[in-house]
Amino acid sequence: MIPFLILLAIALFAVYFFTAMYPKKGVVTTVTPIDPAWLIEHVLFYSELDADNRKRFEQKLSAFLTKVRITGVDTPVSDTDRLLIGAAAIIPIFHFDNWEYPNLREVLLYSDSINMDFETKGHADRNILGMVGTGPLEGSLLLSKHALQQGFLNQTDKNNTAIHEFVHLIDKLDGETDGIPELLLNKPFVLPWINLMHEKIQQIAEGESDINPYATMNKAEFFAVASEYFFERPDLLAEKHPKLYAMLKGMFGGD
Repeated sequence: MIPFLILLAIALFAVYFFTAMYPKKGVVTTVTPIDPAWLIEHVLFYSELDADNRKRFEQKLSAFLTKVRITGVDTPVSDTDRLLIGAAAIIPIFHFDNWEYPNLREVLLYSDSINMDFETKGHADRNILGMVGTGPLEGSLLLSKHALQQGFLNQTDKNNTAIHEFVHLIDKLDGETDGIPELLLNKPFVLPWINLMHEKIQQIAEGESDINPYATMNKAEFFAVASEYFFERPDLLAEKHPKLYAMLKGMFGGD
């Protein structure tokens, strides 16, 4: 009888744990007020939209925050954090109707950069600002709070860690995170895109480009880094890299 009660207790705890940790899709976990004036001040992409598109952005943002859990691992999560994460999620997919991230269940927010053991303390190898979860963390996206906030505070650079990681999620939707987002690229454009990536990576490696050298890691990182540039400084990208700008505009839409 006692072993049965122990097994029953373990089973009930397991049900409670997974219900608490992984709420059903569509369940509201936290209501985050959306203030258009705040968005205008802090999210440049939103501020440059007309009134109708701002309303669409707010609706998409609200839907994302309703369906995706945001959890602070070693830090509290504020409404500001939620709004910035949601904005970073919506910016790349704003021009797509009825878009969701089917491969995302939860965003894990850390106070600072982490190492491969997900530690935020100490100085050794803590160089991860964000990453898409794999294995036990499949369906999660990990972000540094500091990197998240810096990505929106500096509106003149070409970097935004949160947008970078959401672009990886988009890339991953076809089964591979390889820099070739098949959901965004019609087949006739796949080979030109691959050739352009190789060309640009070579230019970066030779010191002949203003694109972040991290883009030379592999094609997946090139796509994410170039997308950051596209959303952060589209004017500069169009001026310095017109072919790259045109390809990314064809993928993500908009002006």
